Amino acid sequence: MVAQKFTVDLSKPLVFQVGHLGEAYQEWVHQPIVSKEGPRFFANDFLEFLTCTAWWAIPAIWLPVVCWFVTMSMRMGHTIPEVAMMVGTGVFVWTLIEYTIHRFLFHMKTQTYWANTAHYLLHGCHHKHPMDGLRLVFPPTAAAILCVPLWNLVKLFATPSTAPALFGGGLLGYVMYDCTHYYLHHGQPSKNPARNLKLYHMSHHFRVQNKGFGITSKLWDIVFGTLPP
Repeated sequence: MVAQKFTVDLSKPLVFQVGHLGEAYQEWVHQPIVSKEGPRFFANDFLEFLTCTAWWAIPAIWLPVVCWFVTMSMRMGHTIPEVAMMVGTGVFVWTLIEYTIHRFLFHMKTQTYWANTAHYLLHGCHHKHPMDGLRLVFPPTAAAILCVPLWNLVKLFATPSTAPALFGGGLLGYVMYDCTHYYLHHGQPSKNPARNLKLYHMSHHFRVQNKGFGITSKLWDIVFGTLPP
């Protein structure tokens, strides 16, 4: 008996197909289809709706939340320079989180059915369809769920008055990351550093996909030796 090689049908919802690729999934998902028309993920319309997010929804939803957390620390007695330092620290910590998640979670190797499916939903879909404008930023529903444990984690390591501004800074870093990521794919920067950063990120998608994990900067790629050649 000869097992037939599984072929993904791009005209049908993809999410529950990709798991069947097994070991061939990694090769398949890193062969990008360059089209602004994204694929269908789910047959169910509500689930499909949850996977699509316009880029402007990210600052519209999360910047007011950032302001609320930052002002909370100010109401607890911290001066503006102190709060600015906390926010800056939060943004800086986010850049390391961004790099770590992208390198070790989004680019982990999978081959089982459910691992392939989960990876496709997390990041594989972005590498397969890098110009899909409605699936470039993280869906707010999923982000809100993740905020709860992250907020509790920050409270473990910070004082009650500094935790809000630190968390607000991290959240601001996330907003900057998602908006930057969208711009690098769909914007046409003509001057540096934006032009250089776009070339850097496009290299990650189309040239050396196991290098260049930074989105908002090259800092941690330099530190950890993952700069593309």
